[in-house]
Amino acid sequence: MTDSHSTEPAMANKLPLVPELADGQAVKLVGLGGVGAIVARYLCLFLGSLDRNVRVVLIDGDAFDPTTNTARMLFAQPGNKAAVIRDELLPFFDHTRLTLAAVEEFVSPGNVERLVHEHDIVFLCVDNHHTRLLVNNHCAGLSDVSLFSGGNDGVGPDSAGIHRRGTFGNVQVYLRRGGQDLCPSLVQFHPEIAHPADKNPSEASCVALLESAPQILPANLQTASALLNTFWLTLCGAINYSELVFDIADAVMGPLPLPGPARLNA
Repeated sequence: MTDSHSTEPAMANKLPLVPELADGQAVKLVGLGGVGAIVARYLCLFLGSLDRNVRVVLIDGDAFDPTTNTARMLFAQPGNKAAVIRDELLPFFDHTRLTLAAVEEFVSPGNVERLVHEHDIVFLCVDNHHTRLLVNNHCAGLSDVSLFSGGNDGVGPDSAGIHRRGTFGNVQVYLRRGGQDLCPSLVQFHPEIAHPADKNPSEASCVALLESAPQILPANLQTASALLNTFWLTLCGAINYSELVFDIADAVMGPLPLPGPARLNA
């Protein structure tokens, strides 16, 4: 029994957050590298537990290279990253209503319309701004779509010559409902995405791909975790930020003071 001066929090604050996902939902995961490979495994574990018909499509044109990728990626065997992870995960979900498919392609101007559709949930786990811009602009033309984009710094100088220690990362949420933006797009506050200095992987040379800045495994893990947290909060109707930033070296994480998708919480 408590009196009127009780310091117990309001009952509404104690209620569990319950994720809601439409039956027949399609989830597209673009990029199966250091972040995407982690997201894929735990995203499927979560989605498989919801008892919904969910189709997860893994999209990546790159291959796992055991000579260069083993420091921060777990793959059962060499081969296309999307196909290898699909084959690895399939046996774990044959008793669920989750289905898995692999598209062994980079997202490009020639296939983005075929790969990303109305009502899709899209996870963008790539390390180049050109692909972020491409997917963002395509989603901006859809009436209803949910886009979650996450990435983290590589170690070394960036395109502006600033040296990065590889510990910073961010997650962006771009939601459209009824043809309207519920929060900022990926480009609204990020000129580096709006005007990318890099190339789409489908256009980049093999040398350019090999020269991408090395990343730190703990930063990849933090990015993947932040992506999944943000997705879960969105499904619960409890998301109140449009961009989350972190730095594992400074032990900080928090939302940026940008407009959030408030209408989900109305």
